[in-house]
Amino acid sequence: MTTFRTTRRELMAGVALAATGGGAVRAQPAGAAVKVGLLVPLSGIYSRFGQLMRMGAELAVRHINERGGVPALGGARLELMAFDCGDSTEKAKNAAQRMVADHPDLVACSGAYLSSFTLSATEVTERAELPMLTLSYSDLITSRGFRHVFQTSARAGDQAKESLPIMLNLAQQATGRRPQTVAILTDNTASSVSFAQAVRQDASGLGLRIVMDETFTPPLSDATPLIQRVRQARPEMLVMPITVISDVKLLIEKMNEFGLGRGRVPTIGSGIAMAQSDLLQNIRPAQMEGFITVVGNWDARGQDAIIEEFKQATGEPWMGQNGIATYGDMWIMRDALQKAGRADRRAVSEALRGIDITDGAALYYPGRRIKFDANGLRESAGPMVVQWQNNRPVTVYPADSAVAEIFWLRR
Repeated sequence: MTTFRTTRRELMAGVALAATGGGAVRAQPAGAAVKVGLLVPLSGIYSRFGQLMRMGAELAVRHINERGGVPALGGARLELMAFDCGDSTEKAKNAAQRMVADHPDLVACSGAYLSSFTLSATEVTERAELPMLTLSYSDLITSRGFRHVFQTSARAGDQAKESLPIMLNLAQQATGRRPQTVAILTDNTASSVSFAQAVRQDASGLGLRIVMDETFTPPLSDATPLIQRVRQARPEMLVMPITVISDVKLLIEKMNEFGLGRGRVPTIGSGIAMAQSDLLQNIRPAQMEGFITVVGNWDARGQDAIIEEFKQATGEPWMGQNGIATYGDMWIMRDALQKAGRADRRAVSEALRGIDITDGAALYYPGRRIKFDANGLRESAGPMVVQWQNNRPVTVYPADSAVAEIFWLRR
């Protein structure tokens, strides 16, 4: 049973929703615009990720409208409304409250990048019965009994459980032996915690001994003490789920300074901070070679046309998870509106619970199918593995999405 705590702000938001019929959008003339939301960090230390999500969403909405909008609604166009969830869980919750109070005609939204933000914001959107699509990884997102939250990515714990054996087998193939010791260095954001916890639970069963286990609060001011501990522990493999780009820069620079980079300690991350072009502003590309990160989505085989258009429209060197997943989210909303036959958030939510497609929007997600289970988790979601090769991160797993073969750097 789910228990909510209601603040005065949330009560006022509820009053506003009640005044508009509990979230139902008033009847619209054929072809009228339908509002969809994007709740992402556009300020603070996570703003780069939010900007990329906005780029993907804007491109998708343009494509949807150019290709006829929503036929079942008389060719209705989508109108994207972007909201800044800032850089803290409290700001994310406040932004969600403003979103549902000020825009009762929104029919669906996507967000909020960081799992901690998503957990906070969806407490608000759930009360408002506003369907929310999210690529956030935390295992908690779809374990709370919510009916209007739809997680398109594999959960962080599941990503770790599936990808870790792959890494160990790869190491054995490359070096003739499986790693026997592992260090864990993680921040304390929700998705990182879920990933690290799965590694802790599975390590002994995989023949791994944990020789270091450190958790920090981002952002870091100095990575020296942490990397000193890694060097002292001498692990054969480092699991390092990090969510802030500046933290990745500090840690990788310090690893190279201490002689731990360039494969000397094979490193596996979780999330996309380790696969951002921003890293190359301060780190030589050769220092990134071989680093691996496990993600919920990434540029993949068969997406060449949309990736190239995204690059031309934005000037970005690759599309990445935030661009491709949010692009797909807008198409899922369009398909749900088409299935619902009316611009009403409750009808859209019901359509999402019953949707089952293997083309269109499904092409932008690993597993290539959009079908949600009773908890709102996409059933075919699985991890993607990205590795830095020749100055850029490329998809190396699963095989049907890979554009290159994964390799294990020898120590």
